[in-house]
Amino acid sequence: MSEFKVTYKGNFSTEMVHLESGKKIITDAPKDNQGLGRTFSPTDLVASSLASCMMTIMAISMQKHMIDLKGTKASVKKTMMSEPRMISQIDITITFPKTYTDKIKTILERSALNCPV
Repeated sequence: MSEFKVTYKGNFSTEMVHLESGKKIITDAPKDNQGLGRTFSPTDLVASSLASCMMTIMAISMQKHMIDLKGTKASVKKTMMSEPRMISQIDITITFPKTYTDKIKTILERSALNCPV
């Protein structure tokens, strides 16, 4: 179980603290929703967290194959609906630093699609 503390800081900004490590994340409302857009919005974190989770699960699945995915990158595009204002689509493109066999590609794809986020 993980625990967090979230504090509203004013000006449509929050501070989130990961209690075990003390690490902090600041969020800001985006410019298109009355914010200043100085950092990640909560919906930006959802979209980027999905990509982060997919890459982490893929890396875990590759351990038994002795494959290190270091250098793998994800490009994330989040699309918002206006009524109601919510995420309508997240597009993620993952780029690997190496070429893999079809078997490894299949394992990577299945791993990514099984991310719990």
